[in-house]
This record gives sequence, C-alpha cells and structure tokens, in this order.
Amino acid sequence: MNDRVSPARRPGAVSVLGGPTTVIDIGGLRLVADPTFDGPGEHGYLTKTAGPAVGEDALGPVDAVLVSHDLHPDNLDTRGRAFALGSPLVLTGPAAARRLGAPARGLPAWESVTLPRPSGGTVTVHAVPAQHGPDDGERDEQGHVNCEVTGFVLTGEGLPTVYVSGDNASLAVVAEIARRMPPVDVAVLFVGAARVPSKMRGRPLTLTAQRAGAAASVLGSPVVVAAHCDGWAHFSETRSDIEQAFDDAGLAGRLRTAGNGEWIDLSHSVTVR
Repeated sequence: MNDRVSPARRPGAVSVLGGPTTVIDIGGLRLVADPTFDGPGEHGYLTKTAGPAVGEDALGPVDAVLVSHDLHPDNLDTRGRAFALGSPLVLTGPAAARRLGAPARGLPAWESVTLPRPSGGTVTVHAVPAQHGPDDGERDEQGHVNCEVTGFVLTGEGLPTVYVSGDNASLAVVAEIARRMPPVDVAVLFVGAARVPSKMRGRPLTLTAQRAGAAASVLGSPVVVAAHCDGWAHFSETRSDIEQAFDDAGLAGRLRTAGNGEWIDLSHSVTVR
C-alpha cells in the first residue's frame, strides 16, 4: 500500500504534511488540522521556509478541518484558509469562528460536536484548552496568552483517542486534559519551540522538545507524533532535537516518525484502551 497521502483513506492513520498541518484518518472520516498550503515566502513578521510535502489537491474530499487559531499564518495561511472555508465544516474556537464565518463552528473549551461515520457510529471532536506561551505571559481580556487557541481530542467507540495540541506551551494545560479526557492513545504535539523576539521576550510559544517528552509522560500516550517543527523560520528546535529529548527521557519508543506527507499507521501500533 502506498505510504504517501492520497485521496484513498486509511482505517486509522496520521500524516504531518509540514508545519502544523496534519491529516487524520479515523473511523472512516478524514480530518485536517491547521492547513498551511502556501509556498515559501514572507508572511508579515514570519517567514515560511518550505511548502507542504503534499498539496491540498492531493487530499480529496475531507469531512472537517480543525483550526487551532486563525490569527497566525503558520497555523492558517492564505491557501490553508481557502481550503478550510471550502470544506463542509471548520471546528475552531468561538472568536476564530466569528472571524472566519461559515462553515466555521466555534467550540468553547470542553464542548464537543459529534460527526457521523460512513459505516455507522460517530466520532466526537472535543475542544480542549491550549496556552500559546509561558504561564506568566500577558493575557487578553478573555484570559488568553498571545491569542485564543483551541486543542482537540477525538474519540469514538472502538477508535483510538487522538489529541491534537494546537499551539500549546503549558504542561498544566496538558495535565488538565489528561485529568478530564479519556486516556489519550495518540498525541499529536505541536512542538518546535516557536520563538518570536517581539513576543514574551523571545521565550517559547509552543512546546519545547523537552516539554513534549514531559507532556507524553503526563498523558501516558503510547504513540506521539511531532508536528509544527519545520517549514517556518521561527521554529527553534528540529525533529532531531525532539528525537534526542525523547531518547534522553527514555521515551524514544513512543515517538513515531515518518517523512512529511507519509502515513503513520495507527492500526498496528495502538491498542484501544
């Protein structure tokens, strides 16, 4: 079977296309998180260094797009926005949904929406918190660090529970998710230790490699997929840094790696708990 993403759907698989953009095939559905399909170039104060390994035309129809936040182009660039708004459903935070308009639906943290599976049953998408910067970062009127960001947890009968972190830097948030959600079988962690000199004194706005290892321990996830660690100049840590941090923590066996645009098959590596 071809290991590169195509319109053909997998029973259960994850692929990182580059940057944060992740394709998730689960329960007969295809979901795409944080689509970024522009080529390399300047996006205001951020620089994109590489385009996606697979373009949007190669994905075929999708059932929903998960947008952690819409205000930063490394999570939703121009072509990614067009892709999202051309999908049947966009799930995101309430403020982002108001800005994006239809077909976006805003989910406050801990609320959920249920999607029907083609062969019967459902996949439930739960919105969970994310904190886009350090614990002492300046907060807006709604209490958000940097901006509103939403993570997602996917659940369904007989399916692995999948967590998509979005741009989160807080282990306290991860611990709250571990406490309130079902055990996470697959954690898609946005890592890369994103740094912008003008924000938070240049401190990490997303998980560092070391904190990603700690998050995996807190969640107890047997499978971890790293996203959001290449394709943009402000990502300060690479996949090699992540692999080293997981090895240092004795967690190398949990980290699943593949080339961008290649599938990580879940059917043989996850036992549903």
